[in-house]
Amino acid sequence: MNSFFSFNKFRFLTLNVILILFLFLQSCYTPKSIKATVVSARQEASAIGASVLAKGGTAFDAMIATDLALTVCYPNAGNISGGGFFVYRTSQGEVGSLDYREKAPLGASAKMYLDEEGNVLPDKSTLGGLAVGVPGTVAGLVAIHQKFGTLPWKELVQPAIDLARDGYIVTEMQAQSFESAIEQFSSINGSETFYAQGFKKGDRVKNIALAETLERIANLGKAGFYEGENADALVERVKETGGIITHDDLIQYEPVWREPIHFKYKDLDIYTMAPPSSGGICLGQIMKMIEPFNIGQYNQNAQEAVQIIVEAERRSYADRSLYLGDPDFVSIPTKELLDISYLNERMASFNFEQATNSSAIAPGTVVWEESEETTHYSILDTFGNAVAVTTTLNGSYGSKVYVESGGYFLNNEMDDFSSKPGVPNMFGLIGGEANAIAPQKRMLSAMTPTIVEKNGALSMIVGTPGGSTIITSVLQTLLNVYEFEMDIQTAVSAPRFHHQWLPDVVVFEPNRFENDFILKLQEKGYNIKEEYTRIIGRVDAIHIAEDGTIQTGADPRGDDTAVSLY
Repeated sequence: MNSFFSFNKFRFLTLNVILILFLFLQSCYTPKSIKATVVSARQEASAIGASVLAKGGTAFDAMIATDLALTVCYPNAGNISGGGFFVYRTSQGEVGSLDYREKAPLGASAKMYLDEEGNVLPDKSTLGGLAVGVPGTVAGLVAIHQKFGTLPWKELVQPAIDLARDGYIVTEMQAQSFESAIEQFSSINGSETFYAQGFKKGDRVKNIALAETLERIANLGKAGFYEGENADALVERVKETGGIITHDDLIQYEPVWREPIHFKYKDLDIYTMAPPSSGGICLGQIMKMIEPFNIGQYNQNAQEAVQIIVEAERRSYADRSLYLGDPDFVSIPTKELLDISYLNERMASFNFEQATNSSAIAPGTVVWEESEETTHYSILDTFGNAVAVTTTLNGSYGSKVYVESGGYFLNNEMDDFSSKPGVPNMFGLIGGEANAIAPQKRMLSAMTPTIVEKNGALSMIVGTPGGSTIITSVLQTLLNVYEFEMDIQTAVSAPRFHHQWLPDVVVFEPNRFENDFILKLQEKGYNIKEEYTRIIGRVDAIHIAEDGTIQTGADPRGDDTAVSLY
């Protein structure tokens, strides 16, 4: 075999046979140019995906193996019991997407999280069984394999089974994550629950229960999760913790192939996710509002550039709250929302002298709360197929409900509905009637897996976790490359900021911006508060230059790693 691998960032290697092979191959060759690559939240998952590419598999095959590996070694967001969005471009230029977002159970209702006086009941949509939406991940992976798979299904599931049995090594960031949630793990699942054991940095975590669940999925496909032993355990666990998912919910779940949102920005064609993701429409709106200002004339994160971006974000997130939801349930004026005349009119009230007040665009009062535990990965194979996937349990470890016999956490995706129109969800996002709860409806999302063409050729694969900051993190990565002429790793690593209409606060990453810069924006009326500063997004991206050179960007904000074939 004349292919070999290098890691964008050195990580402690597990004793997994695949990873030892990569280390051996790395030591034998001098890297030249990337031919294919996987960029994900964990080195183990990227390595497993790359091993599939090395044996001649496509990006679609590698996607399945990578996704299931993340279920094992990144349990706060990787999943078989959540959902996601998949955007692809084939080597022939065909572009499409799959929506395998979770659904509300058949027994759900618009007022299920309200008390008798109509007030939102605390924690009901975020913790415990009532927060769980009907999972879509396994059905989505099976649908992708049926349409695009070239290697046998079992062969693609097996690496995750091996990883679960052999174990993965806990990183420092992961140990902190486990520690922060251990009290909730115990309160919901009991003190003996698997992830309440107090795993520390350097520990090897072997999840035999998850290995057995994955074996059923390997042998039975979709039925291995939605029927039989696993379905019984899932339904029972949801019921025990106050939820309403039934066997009928699981049997009836189907993913949906959708046309992606497509818009142009200068010489770029951008393909991204359509509703029930808000990502595509919001990204398109923001970039089209920015385009007339020729933002590339300014330095990256110059005051003028920040003002233009913030004001465009403010207006788009206001539209999000009113118009967007599940297109199978509500009519969404996509064409009108992306119309350039409408967007120019939206920006007409902006000037550089004074910040626009969000209350002047739409009323509302929001308490900020944020969780960022989604995960994204980007894949490019040797044939030229490109895959962008964002998948999630919603909050970190989802509802915190753990299926002990299955080895996995359940999502808390129901919080992404509007529990009560006009009241914020856990991400501080306001929703309206378009995103109200209804049986079998898909909840609105901010996930924004994106593929970019430049002058008709594949140019970028990009996405990120980050709750409400997903859209703005993808946006800034695109602008950093195409307007501010950064290489992809620099673009991914660059400091970020975020605004989402309400609360009327501009969030800046801590210690990444000069105090004088912040003060000048505050003088113009921008509400910037120290207590809101935090890490924003963890972008994983691939850039293909016009000369065909491939570069990867793995976000240093996490344990994210690229593994490449040369």
